[in-house]
Amino acid sequence: MLRIYDVVIEAIGEMRPVISQIERRDGDLARQMRRAFSSVALNLAEGAGVRGGLRKARYETALGSMREVMACIDVARAFGYVCEVDAVTVAKMNRVVGALVKLVCR
Repeated sequence: MLRIYDVVIEAIGEMRPVISQIERRDGDLARQMRRAFSSVALNLAEGAGVRGGLRKARYETALGSMREVMACIDVARAFGYVCEVDAVTVAKMNRVVGALVKLVCR
């Protein structure tokens, strides 16, 4: 299993209060964020268990979903649903994006 899988799981736990805060103002956005975050973890796990083109496809999907999570945060901030998101958690998510970019571009 990739080391970034654990980072994703940590980030999901750390973002729970933020997602709850978003949900109070925009249930659809919160659901979208949960689905995207779940997709990151599930596609990382699936990609670790397959070979070849399927592996790359799963990692590409995880990358797209991680970027979607970050876009959800941007949208929530723009609408004023949340103010700041913990910088350490954002750094973790950026680390996941970086690692996935490297995996996809090999």
